[in-house]
Amino acid sequence: MSTSETPLVRVLDETGKVAPTPAAEQYLPLIEAIPDDELAQFYRDMVGIRAIDTQATNLQRQGQLALWPPSRGQEAAQVGSGRAARAQDTIFPSYREHAVTRIRGVDPVDIIKLMRGVSHGGWDPTDPKNGNTRLYTLVLGSQVLHAAGYAMGLTFDGRTGTGDPARDEAVVVYYGDGASSQGDVHEAMVFAASYQAPTLFFLQNNHWAISVPVATQSRVPLVQRSAGYGIPSVRVDGNDVLASYAVSRVALDEARAGGGPRAIEAVTYRLGAHTTSDDPTKYRGDDEELAWAGRDPIVRMRAFLENRGAEESFFADVDAEAADAAEDLRARTVQLGPPRADLMFDYVYSEPHPLIEEQKAWRARYEASFEGEGQ
Repeated sequence: MSTSETPLVRVLDETGKVAPTPAAEQYLPLIEAIPDDELAQFYRDMVGIRAIDTQATNLQRQGQLALWPPSRGQEAAQVGSGRAARAQDTIFPSYREHAVTRIRGVDPVDIIKLMRGVSHGGWDPTDPKNGNTRLYTLVLGSQVLHAAGYAMGLTFDGRTGTGDPARDEAVVVYYGDGASSQGDVHEAMVFAASYQAPTLFFLQNNHWAISVPVATQSRVPLVQRSAGYGIPSVRVDGNDVLASYAVSRVALDEARAGGGPRAIEAVTYRLGAHTTSDDPTKYRGDDEELAWAGRDPIVRMRAFLENRGAEESFFADVDAEAADAAEDLRARTVQLGPPRADLMFDYVYSEPHPLIEEQKAWRARYEASFEGEGQ
């Protein structure tokens, strides 16, 4: 099946007008029922995280971070799915889900701590304030296995499919088109399908696995990979926040109700670099980036809200809030200072280990040997 023959759920066209595709028709009642304040929140989420993302990129360029993975262009896929999850659901991010983690309550500075090297994990995933959000995973695809295993545990413990929507749980795991070629992802789908584990596999197809285009990775649309395991799978316009929300909401409701795993391929685009160590001009042209810039999810949602009567003061307030959030991120980042040198020895093992203690002591003696030199 070619890409053109694969049904795509899209509600808003590139100009922000409501122009649903045939595959989107079934989701329209859900979308039409979204309150105005929630629609406004979708836009606020996207603008806010883009400002934070831009600030973090600048901080890395200025030497404040070792690395930063930008999420520019992928805000709608993340905000839609993030807002669709319930409080009791557990989130397994990859390393670019800045919007999702912020929605769940994670402080963006905790991501900064990880990328700055002052923390091994960034935040405590067991702290309720972090909304059941697991840690970022830079090992490609490993979080998908973790998510499937956790979802299997929900099934074994009777915490899903009970008929109580307020209590039933599900798992959302995020991964990219590059990770979709990893064995871990496919093994996770085997187990999730076999055990009917309440897992939503949320694939953000941003078209580039660093410098490898998705066309090189797969001869068929990626949504067919999950479908091949018997997992109901939907392809959605990842730059349409309404479509992303509706498809994710339905998939999660079905998974929680005992329907087993679900999968979504959100077709989006990475407008920036893979990480700040990457130079996308080496492998893709300006024409491609300009074409996708015309499908910007924030511009699209703004046009939709304007058509609904949103006033200019609303957009000005959102921009001001986003600017404040970005400035707050900068101020708190530069106050972090350098990491403790002995931090590299902490938490290597769950219990004290004599070899680690020996290495830690050697480092201390070595640094002490330089004290007083040149005085």
